[in-house]
Amino acid sequence: MTIGHRRINVMQKMQESLPGMSLDELSTFVAVVEAHSFTGAAKVISRDATIVSRRMGQLEERLGVRLLSRTTRKIALTEVGTLYYRRVRALLDELESASQEASNFASSPQGLLRISLPVTFGRRLIAPRFPAFLQEHPKIRIDARFSDRYVDVVAEGFDVAIRVGVLRDSSLIARHIASFRTLLYAAPSYLAAHGDPQDPGDLEQHACLGFIHYASWPDWVLKRDGQQRTVRPASSLSADNSESLLQAAIAGAGIVLTPDWLANVAVREGSLVQILTEWQGSGGGGIYAVMPPGRLVPAKTRLFVDDITAAIQAELD
Repeated sequence: MTIGHRRINVMQKMQESLPGMSLDELSTFVAVVEAHSFTGAAKVISRDATIVSRRMGQLEERLGVRLLSRTTRKIALTEVGTLYYRRVRALLDELESASQEASNFASSPQGLLRISLPVTFGRRLIAPRFPAFLQEHPKIRIDARFSDRYVDVVAEGFDVAIRVGVLRDSSLIARHIASFRTLLYAAPSYLAAHGDPQDPGDLEQHACLGFIHYASWPDWVLKRDGQQRTVRPASSLSADNSESLLQAAIAGAGIVLTPDWLANVAVREGSLVQILTEWQGSGGGGIYAVMPPGRLVPAKTRLFVDDITAAIQAELD
């Protein structure tokens, strides 16, 4: 039985067995029995003795029976009070145990972690972290969904979604992981054959590789120190997949404007170099982890976000 089902069953038992009762009244009753006085119970529940007396009166009135036998010297359970105490004590203990298990579950890294990831970014920067993360946290299971669709985190039951670009206004919890830029790259072989552009206007004479999902395409909007230039490059290839354009650029097919997180490995390996280094595209932005609203973030989610934040920041340094 899951913690959630167990807790629901406990509450159903409380409602079925104790109609109309409040947990305050029940806990007060148990405190009176175990402290052997109203004054002692008042100290236990941090309330005035008058409140203890009133709660006991309400409880007995609702039940229609006397639970306690009161004298000037002591308080004792009646026969029905003894039976009632045993049942209430057991139910309160069960509820406390279920609540503790739920708290432990929330604070320790375990359970299913549902993640929404953009296809290219998720495959290149986050998916490689899965094996090590699962090895470090063997009680966590991952359900990763790769899609460039803007998912509804709450309605679709995701624990976290990674978003790249400009973050929309939202009631979700958002954590900024890193920033990225879109830059111009070409293969050394292409530059050796066609020359190195010295000005954005030169791109009109070069084979360029266009990502059709850029809002400005077929134009490239480039920025430098508050200056902006819009150019229409000579497009030898356009596509809706940035990885295919990157591979074409590595093969020497032309110049590509692409995010630095996508090109970094090729730059380190020497298969691409940055050109027009003072200029960058208008398509940069942030990398964010967004989570359902609420004050408490489960440990499994917090650990995952911390892990990928460190990995992504190291990649973009």
